[in-house]
Amino acid sequence: MNVIMVTGGAGFIGSNFIRYVLEKTDFKGKIVNVDKLTYAGNPENLSDIAQKYSSTRYFFEQTDICDKEKIAELFKKYNIDTVVHFAAESHVDRSILGPKDFIETNIMGTFNLLENARNYWGQRTDVRFHHISTDEVYGSLGETGYFYETTPYDPRSPYSASKASSDHLVEAYKHTYGLPVTKSNCSNNYGPYHFPEKLIPLLILNILDQKPLPVYGDGLNVRDWLYVEDHCSAIWTILTKGIVGETYNIGGENERTNIEIVNTVCEIMAEKHNKEKDFYKKLITFVKDRPGHDRRYAINCDKIKQQLGWKQSVNFEQGIRKTVEWYLANSQWVKNVQSGDYKNWINKNYEKR
Repeated sequence: MNVIMVTGGAGFIGSNFIRYVLEKTDFKGKIVNVDKLTYAGNPENLSDIAQKYSSTRYFFEQTDICDKEKIAELFKKYNIDTVVHFAAESHVDRSILGPKDFIETNIMGTFNLLENARNYWGQRTDVRFHHISTDEVYGSLGETGYFYETTPYDPRSPYSASKASSDHLVEAYKHTYGLPVTKSNCSNNYGPYHFPEKLIPLLILNILDQKPLPVYGDGLNVRDWLYVEDHCSAIWTILTKGIVGETYNIGGENERTNIEIVNTVCEIMAEKHNKEKDFYKKLITFVKDRPGHDRRYAINCDKIKQQLGWKQSVNFEQGIRKTVEWYLANSQWVKNVQSGDYKNWINKNYEKR
C-alpha cells in the first residue's frame, strides 16, 4: 500500500481510522480523505492530523462518492492503490424517515467507487478495495446464537437493506471482474468523535444539558459494542494480513441491553459530577419503539481472531469510561457539533416525543 483512499474519512470511524494508521502503524505512504462533508462529516475530527501531515502524507478532498468524474480524477491524481470504503449514510432512524439518501449514497456511491477502481486498476492484483459494512445486514437474533460470516442476509431497515445491497455489489465485482476485495461487517462502534445522534454520545450530551434520555420500547434490545480503535486495528489487520476475497466479522464481544448502556453512562456521569449514583437516572424516558427494531445483534469474530491474530484491546468497562471522559474533555468540539443539523434533528425527532 502506497496511497490509501479513505472514503468518509471525516466521519466517526473513518477519522479514527486515519488517525490510527498515521499515528499507530508502520505505514509510510499517503492517505487521501474523500468526504462530502454532510452533517456527520467534520473536518475538526482531524484538525491536528491535517496540521501535522498536510501536503506530505495527508490530503483532503471534499467530494461526493457518487460523482463519477471527480472520483476518477482522484484515482489518477494520487495514483490510488488501496480503497478503504467507510462513506455511508448510517443512522437507522434517518433511513426510516428518509430512505432516498441511503439508496443513493450506500448503493450508487459504492457502485461508482467499484467502477472507478475496476477501470483504473484494470487487471492489477497488487491493489485492494476494502468495504466496511455492518452486522445489521444479517437481521435480528433471538436470545441465543451469533452472526457468522456465513449467516444469510436478512436486512430489516432501509439502512441495513442499502448496506446489504452494497455488500452484494462488492461480492459481484469480485466474482465477475476479479477485483481484489475484502469486506468486514462490524458491530456497534463507540468512542471519540462519534456524532451525537447515536445512543452513547446522545446520552452524554443530554445529561450535560439535563434533557430526557430517550430509550426505545422496553430498553431490552441487545447490541454488541466495539470500541472504535479496536475496529480500526481490525481493519488494518485485514488490509495487511487478510486474504483477498474474504469477509471478516469484527465484534467487541460486549453484549449489553440498551437500558444497561443508559444506566452505565448515568452512573459514570454522576461519579464525574460528584452526584449520587442514580442521580441522572431520573432523566430516563421510555419512548415508542422504533419501527422494525431488531431485538438482538451479536457477532462471532473467531475467524479474524484465529486466522489473522487480531483481538480486542479495550473491554467495555474501559471503553465506556474513556468515551465519557473524552466528551467531557472536548467541550468545544461538542459545542461546535451541537449547532446546525444536529440541533434540528434532535428537536424534531427526540425532544418532541
